Amino acid sequence: MKGLLAVDMRSYTIVLALVVLWIALSLLSDGAFFTPRNLSNLFRQGSVVAFIAVGMVLVIAAGQIDLSAGSLAGLAGAIAALMQVRWLPALAASTGWTALASGWPAAILSIAAAVACGVALGAVQGVWVAYGKVPAFIVTLGGSLVFRGWLLGITRGVNIAPMDPKFQLLGQAYLSTGLGTTLGMIAVAAVIAYRIYSRINRQRYGLTVRPVWLEALATVGVCAMIIFFVTQMNSYRGIPVPVILLLALAGLFTFITTRTQFGRHVYAIGGNIEAARLSGINIRQSIFKIFMVVGAMAGVSGAVLSARLNVATANAGSQFELNAIAACVIGGTSLAGGEGSIPMALIGALIMASVDNGMSLLNVESFWQQIIKGLILATAVLIDVNSRKGRD
Repeated sequence: MKGLLAVDMRSYTIVLALVVLWIALSLLSDGAFFTPRNLSNLFRQGSVVAFIAVGMVLVIAAGQIDLSAGSLAGLAGAIAALMQVRWLPALAASTGWTALASGWPAAILSIAAAVACGVALGAVQGVWVAYGKVPAFIVTLGGSLVFRGWLLGITRGVNIAPMDPKFQLLGQAYLSTGLGTTLGMIAVAAVIAYRIYSRINRQRYGLTVRPVWLEALATVGVCAMIIFFVTQMNSYRGIPVPVILLLALAGLFTFITTRTQFGRHVYAIGGNIEAARLSGINIRQSIFKIFMVVGAMAGVSGAVLSARLNVATANAGSQFELNAIAACVIGGTSLAGGEGSIPMALIGALIMASVDNGMSLLNVESFWQQIIKGLILATAVLIDVNSRKGRD
């Protein structure tokens, strides 16, 4: 019982910290923080960094780091914007394919270009790290400078706008109330079914299971959060599309990291790279794939950011990678590698977004926001280091 509670408390403490933070911000803002409109904006804004955090979990769990994800997101977003404003119209004018210049074709091609940019440049960095054996810190720090300079070069320091209305739906649209409620009911049913299936499966193979009351309490807690989320979003305009996309990608990569060979290899490499090598794991290939994944997520983040703001700027994505790293560490991902959870990283991203949103509501000056977020990151790392020492 003591061991089971100790494992669970690491996750539950993060959720409790989020709840306490929300209550404090609501009291300080006279209830403005807890309004459905503000919560909707909070989830939409936080999703941009959370996309990168999903990929960053894999990078950090493998014992690597990526300091270029924010700059890559900005570059990918600018490419998506230029596709709509300049390149596709020019191509349509020269070839006569006017359908490419606007509407869904332009939106789909722009999103694909942003993601392809992220994958390609992530792969380049992966080659340097995996096959060139250059430390990821140096490669991605240099990549950050390259991508930021490239972004400044293609935009010439001016804003690229406006986006196509179809493309804007990626960052600004909401699901209908009926569809959101249906998805919420499906999510609740899926959580209950998964908990029951997982418990039966563990018992079948003689593995340790949590007490029934604890399992029921955890399930009720998760279902309550889903119901609260759907209710609050439907009270405003519905569930934001970027949040749905984020949850879908987070679910996909959670499955990959926990249920596939590649995911097992990621944690094995971060836990003990020499043991992973002796076990026959292809270290280079796995690290190469990891950087492609985080590059793809940076591309998605950049596209969503440009769609939400309806503009691409030269400073887009600034410090996104630091917020993503902070979200991962707050969510329990160890900087020493070998540990990390995508769902908990999303909670960490929500904590960071809540701090930003709450301090803005309280009219706190921007320099204080930077100081507080820096202290949160440092404290999270301190807790991680000390908890690892205790386990060792």
